[in-house]
Amino acid sequence: MKKQIFVVGAVITENGKILCAQRGTSKSLPLKWEFPGGKIEKGESPQEALHREISEEMHCKIEIGEQIEYTAYEYDFGIVHLTTFRCKLIEGQPTLTEHVAIKWLPPAELSSLDWAPADIPTIEKLIIKSLVNESK
Repeated sequence: MKKQIFVVGAVITENGKILCAQRGTSKSLPLKWEFPGGKIEKGESPQEALHREISEEMHCKIEIGEQIEYTAYEYDFGIVHLTTFRCKLIEGQPTLTEHVAIKWLPPAELSSLDWAPADIPTIEKLIIKSLVNESK
């Protein structure tokens, strides 16, 4: 049976743009784009894990809002269970520590990046929501 990996991702928005982070070359899924976050440790809630991961990885603080998506995606190394949450920065600016690049993109441009497969359902939801909002 494949390893089950439970992770969280922060969809951090600021001025109508969303933070995208590029994985390092030494990580699994090298140079793929993702929403920053990481593994949920034993005894942590998804929100606690997200606060901790963003503080450790990006050296900033976020406010966590509603859940956007839950996806289970089977990679060769295991099954990743990704839960993404809408977030906003409340202190500091994202700093590169684990990622090689970050970009702030409007929802309509998210699909221009080469995303990790588990993140794609969240991206599709964000793009659809932005198109619905534009048509109002």
